[in-house]
Amino acid sequence: MYASDKKAVVDALRMAGVSPTSQRVEIAYHLYNRQEHLSADQILEGVNGDYPAVSRGTVYNALNLLVEKGLVRELIAAPGKVFYDPNTHPHHHIFYVDQGVLMDLPAEMVQVKNIPVPEGCEIEQIDVVVRVRG
Repeated sequence: MYASDKKAVVDALRMAGVSPTSQRVEIAYHLYNRQEHLSADQILEGVNGDYPAVSRGTVYNALNLLVEKGLVRELIAAPGKVFYDPNTHPHHHIFYVDQGVLMDLPAEMVQVKNIPVPEGCEIEQIDVVVRVRG
């Protein structure tokens, strides 16, 4: 989702059943408006540049709620490297280890076949992160 303004963020939060507190709106707006893969610390820094009352715990709690409600994807690119992606449409990622940068990789560029799934289970989502160096 791209949020052209904070009212669009408020509407999106409400439609997902999330109470649009001022801090949640600021956190979601910062992530949606940038349309980048950001870490919680980057979001905290960006939000506190405009709204210096948001704590680290509030950012993590809001991000966890956004992930739970399907408004944001949480991606573990490498140990200790967690990013939040406002693009919830099917796609994969490429992580440039040397630069610490995560980029989108169109879903059709990755072929995933013959994944053994335990009986009685079904695949909910497939997240592929390709790590490159150099």
